[in-house]
Amino acid sequence: MCVGLSAKVVSVKDGTALVDASGAKREVSARLIDSLEPGDYVMVHAGAAIAKITSDDEAESDEVMAMLG
Repeated sequence: MCVGLSAKVVSVKDGTALVDASGAKREVSARLIDSLEPGDYVMVHAGAAIAKITSDDEAESDEVMAMLG
């Protein structure tokens, strides 16, 4: 099973995105997603943004992770 974390994009530069995942900021590869912009929400797995998600998806993901933790 793979687990992805939702995160909000803070900035994008040269194929790398700075994302904020519940307060933890980290750099991830943004090369798999076209036209990624600050303010977008993404699913992050293994150091890469793998899919854009909506803010509703992000909130639901955070709720599920909180229930598991």
